[in-house]
Amino acid sequence: MLVLSGGTGTPKLLLGLKELLRPEELSVVVNTAEDLWISGNYISPDLDSVLYTLADMIDEKKWWGIKGDKTLTHDSLIAMGIKEKLQVGDRDRAVHIFRSELLRRGVKLSHASQALAESLGVKQRVVPMTDDIVSTVVSTPEGVMHFQEFWVGRRGLPEVRDLFFAGLDAALPCQAFLDLLEKEDTILIGPSNPVTSIGPILALQGVRERLADKMVVAMSPFIGNKPVSGPAAKFMTAMNVPPNDEGVRSMLGKVDLFLVDKKSSYQGECRRMSTLMRTRRESGKVAKELLELISAA
Repeated sequence: MLVLSGGTGTPKLLLGLKELLRPEELSVVVNTAEDLWISGNYISPDLDSVLYTLADMIDEKKWWGIKGDKTLTHDSLIAMGIKEKLQVGDRDRAVHIFRSELLRRGVKLSHASQALAESLGVKQRVVPMTDDIVSTVVSTPEGVMHFQEFWVGRRGLPEVRDLFFAGLDAALPCQAFLDLLEKEDTILIGPSNPVTSIGPILALQGVRERLADKMVVAMSPFIGNKPVSGPAAKFMTAMNVPPNDEGVRSMLGKVDLFLVDKKSSYQGECRRMSTLMRTRRESGKVAKELLELISAA
């Protein structure tokens, strides 16, 4: 199974899937449109969240960063007058340094990600959607800003007039992504933001065409008519897409099995199940039911 993932909702599902599938049965392609450089290091938030989840390192209270991490370096930089866009933990920063040193040597992001996964003991295949630079840019009354500035720096408060993905038109899926699309028969679109997490992956050249002969399963990130977390509803509204499961379904394209929460008001063809994952137990339960539905499809 190949999972398309962002950085919060889908890692919660991966927490359950990794306990039910052998490492060779689970591969993940991750959004990189929210990546950025901070204090001289390349940060890939969604990739890191997936890697930390599979390595049993993720901070399950925040769903980013490493559990138990300290922020001594970050706090010292702030005290010295250097303002970082994200609060970066010390162990988390070591991961960024590992990746950045490889990138500075000319190593592709996909190869650096593989080396990083191996160093963290992750046995599943985890690859970035592209080796090219793609950036999510949000247009607001306060100006145009990177996604991280909007979501973290401004706490997602500004009105969203529009958003676009700088560099996406010229970006290509990395070779590892193409290899997985060739190999896997079942593609799972995880419950991540359909605009900024899943959207860039599907928009890469040739990806949708390669899904034509695949079993495509998608789980909505909405519970009822609200996303569990993140700015999905705000972004969908800005794009004139209904901020609900109907809107999610309209953005995904080809889907053979659409999964929504039991509280959903969606009227189209779908399967309903409890999709809320607040604990490891709930993640395991959702993953188990998901796999059973896929097997029965």
